[in-house]
Formats: sequence, structure tokens, C-alpha cells
Amino acid sequence: MSIAWNVFTPWSALLGGAMIGTAAAMLMLLNGKIAGISGILGGALTSFTNAGAWRFTFLIGLIAAPMVYRLFAPLPLLQIDVGVGRLLLAGLMVGLGTRYGAGCTSGHGVCGLSRLSLRSLVATITFMVTGFATVFVVRHLLIN
Repeated sequence: MSIAWNVFTPWSALLGGAMIGTAAAMLMLLNGKIAGISGILGGALTSFTNAGAWRFTFLIGLIAAPMVYRLFAPLPLLQIDVGVGRLLLAGLMVGLGTRYGAGCTSGHGVCGLSRLSLRSLVATITFMVTGFATVFVVRHLLIN
């Protein structure tokens, strides 16, 4: 593994991470809500009341952020090396994982770890190990 230094962007990555941390902290401090994307999306799909309006605002912000970023810098090149079938299967598996894991990487990894949650630590380690194993199987056992 090597780093492509010509496209390595530590400052924008640091700024993005700081913005994610700030947004998650503000949502927790101001609204008492955890910024777990799967929970926010799931709640938005099941609750169309005024109490769920913040969820739609949050989701609109997720979509609008790259559009605003694009005003200042080019978006990274998106390259997906699999077909639509594998992509849909991967999405379904991630969705099932977030339901069984009671949250996603943003809920457990960003918000849970910052609250020193042992459950979130176990979930995040599980996400990472599963991701490493999946990449190994797909790249080294299935492709060759």
C-alpha cells in the first residue's frame, strides 16, 4: 500500500473531520440527538411530523454540502469498479448491518466513541474488521 502524494489532501481532510465533529457535537448539545445517519434516515422515512423536520434538514445538508464545496474546489473523481448488482448487494448488506448493529459508523464511530461508549467501541471494531476482511476476500480471493 502506498500514498499517492499528488492527491493527498491532509488539510481538507482535517477541516472535513473537524466540521463533522463540530456538527455532531452541536446536534448532541443543542438537540440531544445523535448524528447517526442510518437512524436519522430511518426516522425520516417513518416520521413525517414536525418533530422529524430536523431529520430532513440534516439530510438536505448532507446533499447540499458537496454542492457548496464544489464552489471552492473540484470534487474528487468518483470511480466505482463494480457493477450495479454488486453495488446494490453491498448497499443491502450495509443496511442490514446497521439494523443488526443498532447504528452505523457515524453513530457508533463518531458519536459513540466520543461519548466513550463501550458498545460503540465494539461496534466500530467490528465494522473495521469486517471491512478489512471484505476487501481481502473481494480483492484477493474472488477477483483472481
